[in-house]
Amino acid sequence: MFAKQIELSHGSGGIESQMLISELFYKHLEGCVIGGGEDAGVGEINKGKCAISTDGYTISPLFFPGGDIGKLSVCGSVNDVTMMGARAKYLSASFMIEEGFSTQELEKIIISFANTLKLSDAKLISGDTKVLPKGTLDKIFITTTAIGEFIYPNLNLSATKIPQDAYILVSGEIGNHGAVIYSKREEINLKSDLQSDCAILYPLLEPLFKENLKIYALRDATRGGIASVLNEWANSSNVGICIDEENLPINNQVKGICELLGFEAYNLANEGMCVLCIHKEDIHKALSLLQSHDLGKNAKIIGTTTSELPKKVVLKTAYGAKRFLDYPSGELLPRIC
Repeated sequence: MFAKQIELSHGSGGIESQMLISELFYKHLEGCVIGGGEDAGVGEINKGKCAISTDGYTISPLFFPGGDIGKLSVCGSVNDVTMMGARAKYLSASFMIEEGFSTQELEKIIISFANTLKLSDAKLISGDTKVLPKGTLDKIFITTTAIGEFIYPNLNLSATKIPQDAYILVSGEIGNHGAVIYSKREEINLKSDLQSDCAILYPLLEPLFKENLKIYALRDATRGGIASVLNEWANSSNVGICIDEENLPINNQVKGICELLGFEAYNLANEGMCVLCIHKEDIHKALSLLQSHDLGKNAKIIGTTTSELPKKVVLKTAYGAKRFLDYPSGELLPRIC
């Protein structure tokens, strides 16, 4: 039986989030859903296919090193359609604003939203603004929907179609966004130049799409980090995944924050980094293309898929030991995006 009430952990991106979606939403929406469980779905209008994604942004604090809620709300939805092999063409947005919110801060957010939208080359096609009584929400929430046209000719990117003997890559350092938000929120006085990785990922991935490399799956590792992505892939495709800890690109400052607070970087959110599953014959070309872009300079091959231990993710440590890298569980870090 599902939990009697919704907890913060149900929005963490870990195992409780998966249970909420599968045991409540999918249970009652069966027959109405055409998506395959990815962050974006594929629709068809007049025989033309498009990728569509909707996401709500409630991050706290609103402003953080490397970005703010305006930038994040564009990058997040644009990146979700990119993970399906599409380039965002249109965006719709809904701004829910608390009575009494600073107009100066709102203007900063709108300027950031507009600048990021220009960088994405997408156009705002529809918008809505609501002002709610003081105390009914916390400052400002933004919901965006991105609609993208397919660039990658293979429309089969899916967590359910990952074979054995494929390679797993990450496009950059892991955990930067989560580490920044937590240290900023808790007002941890660290001497650090660490910034969120919040960024638009399409320019990084476009060369891989246009070269038509064999990509099995793509996912931007937001809530729940790479641990959530890898476990979803292993479960959905019934494969094992073996990850080499020594190959994981983790910033030393993120390691320090994790050691201080008892976190693992694998579970921390990212907003400008993605995980890729690539055919073994294309792996080195994919890595070279990623590393040639500024956003991908820290890209690494981190592991492979295997027939051993299906539906499990195994982490090989620097000391040669192995342990399971499980789905994140519990209240990780609410309002991370």
